[in-house]
Amino acid sequence: MSDVVAKTMEDAFWPESGRIEALLFDLNRETFALDAKVVQEILDVMPETPVPGSPRFVHSVINFRGKVIPLADVRIAFGMEAGESTIDSRIVVIEVNVSGEPTLVGIKADKVHEVTALSKTDSENPPSVGMRWRPDYIRCLVKRGSEFIIIPDLQAIFAHEERSSGNELSD
Repeated sequence: MSDVVAKTMEDAFWPESGRIEALLFDLNRETFALDAKVVQEILDVMPETPVPGSPRFVHSVINFRGKVIPLADVRIAFGMEAGESTIDSRIVVIEVNVSGEPTLVGIKADKVHEVTALSKTDSENPPSVGMRWRPDYIRCLVKRGSEFIIIPDLQAIFAHEERSSGNELSD
């Protein structure tokens, strides 16, 4: 991906103010952030129903307020090992655009932290080398203190996984 295309994608993420309210959560001891506007609810871990033949990334569904929604493990998309649920594990229900349709999806999180403001001035594109995650799945990295917060590109992740599996995600 060229620097110009990557910069345009990052710029499109940030509102004119250059700040977002973001929900911070952990996956495999890494801190990730989602724009709080897409977060519908944070749930305790609940029973999930495996879906035979579905991709590992979205291998089960849950009942969210009477609706069946896919449950995604973003760790799998990033090439991480799937983790066991703990007392801190949560499901973050988000609305993401899949095939042009707003779709409710549950995202597994090892731990959910606070909602905090993140600034575009503290962000940068992911490096093209030395990353253990797919750079096309990352919108940007935001420096906060001595740590980096990863802002995933959920549109890219779900679009790629949908194309790879040939299945549609639906709510």
